[in-house]
Amino acid sequence: MAPLKALEAEYRILDPNFQAFCASHGIFSVEDFLIHDLYELAAFAEQQPTSEKLKQGITQVLSIMDTQHQPWLNGMELLDDALHNKHVLSTGCEGIDLLLGGGLREGQLTELVGPSSCGKTQVCLLAASNVATKHMGNVVYLDTGNSFSPQRIAQFVGHIAGHAFDEAGKGIFQRIMNSIVCHSVFDIFTMFNVLHRLVINFPSQLQKGGQVRLLIVDSISSLITPILGNSGSQGRALMISAGYMLKKLAHEHNVAVLVTNHTVGGERGIPKPALGQTWKSIPHVRLLLSGDHGNNVRSISVLRHPSMASGKAAKFSI
Repeated sequence: MAPLKALEAEYRILDPNFQAFCASHGIFSVEDFLIHDLYELAAFAEQQPTSEKLKQGITQVLSIMDTQHQPWLNGMELLDDALHNKHVLSTGCEGIDLLLGGGLREGQLTELVGPSSCGKTQVCLLAASNVATKHMGNVVYLDTGNSFSPQRIAQFVGHIAGHAFDEAGKGIFQRIMNSIVCHSVFDIFTMFNVLHRLVINFPSQLQKGGQVRLLIVDSISSLITPILGNSGSQGRALMISAGYMLKKLAHEHNVAVLVTNHTVGGERGIPKPALGQTWKSIPHVRLLLSGDHGNNVRSISVLRHPSMASGKAAKFSI
């Protein structure tokens, strides 16, 4: 579901006045309505000079939510969806793929946690290259820190293909590179807009045979940490909206979502994932990446996984 501002053109009742009223209560998107007391919100609207228009706006948002919700699925339907629509995408890193039983699963949000310079971005670039090359899928890469490297992507693509591209192979190389689209995103509202446009464009992408298979956000913590500082419940609401939107996109469009997160100091100085307890329950899969700066060997362990015990680990190099 979309940010309220993105819906203004289609639903004029959701005008700047309505958006400002919602923002004053920490509501910036349709998803935010799911975690607010709507009776309380309507009571606040009654106190405003434009109460009738505000209540009409609330009713309109509820109508949008009602038309966009997915039907209930039983166990067999969910199993059938998992077997036929939620494929596993190899990351191109043997250690990670072996640990995860093949790689990143479509329909799931996988979080890669680790300290600075531990190799998170390299894993993201390798996964993007491998999905574009071996799975013939489109990749959307949201870069929050100017860390995306097309040169590194080109190196990975050449290595994965097993050869340097000659004149005859330049067309293939260009197709692979063109299938990886990078957006520079420096705040959470821009991310919401990019994701909303992505959802709108999914039908046309399928018609053209260019389905997005992998969405990468490197890093999600760079977008969320600034809004958690002094904004209280509003920041947490935006964080929950971001997680909900990513998981909804993954499930409904059969996309594997990979996000990165940094670590902060925990008890007895042991590093722990950033973004706190509220975010902890959002990823389907949570991996901890660490490494020795003196060599290229990295260690990765499972912190959370729906079908395996935590603590399972592997080593790899990039």
